[in-house]
Amino acid sequence: MREMVRAIRAIWDAWEGRSKLDFRGEFYRHTIMIPAFNPGPNPYGPPPIYLGGFGPRMIELAGEVADGFLAHPFATRRSLQQVVVPALERGLARSGRARAGFEIVCVTMVVTWTTEQEHAAARASLQEQLAFYGSTPVYKSVLDCHGWGDLHPELNRLSKQGRWKEMNGLITDEMMQEIAVMRPRREVASAVRERLAGISDSVSLVNNRNPDPGHFGDIVADVRSPQP
Repeated sequence: MREMVRAIRAIWDAWEGRSKLDFRGEFYRHTIMIPAFNPGPNPYGPPPIYLGGFGPRMIELAGEVADGFLAHPFATRRSLQQVVVPALERGLARSGRARAGFEIVCVTMVVTWTTEQEHAAARASLQEQLAFYGSTPVYKSVLDCHGWGDLHPELNRLSKQGRWKEMNGLITDEMMQEIAVMRPRREVASAVRERLAGISDSVSLVNNRNPDPGHFGDIVADVRSPQP
């Protein structure tokens, strides 16, 4: 991945007219730029490169070579503080860059409602999503941050047996509150700001299993509104 980022930037440098394309790495080799494939300089400059990741090594690499990092939605404030931010700081230190020039985007699961019927549906969709994530070995580290690590083997076992409904019942309200922003609609914006204060520069709101019909438009506007 480190080399891929370097290779992409070498191609963009050639497009910008800064250098002849001559990238020779261990995994990638780019030495010919066909005129038909060369769009020329971008009037806005080369785009930034953002990496996503979950494990400490990938997160650290993002801090080292990327312009920003996309944090996975299966996260809590504690796991972001204990795992993500320190790994990014190590990567930034390795590259000699300042945190101020790097953007952290926290992809955040949002569960919201305006009626009790919507509440029940949203809650059920979140349990399904978290049960799936919790059954996957790589995501166990988030559970470990809260002392929930023993739940992973059971979720993993049930997933291999196709017992998805039983898995959902193992996801508690405490887990849902820690991992997702789970609030009535009018309270979501303030809860998002509280969750990510001092950690994230930007936020992406998601709910894969119960998409918001308005794409969280009103909540996005509230998050963006100036605070007193």
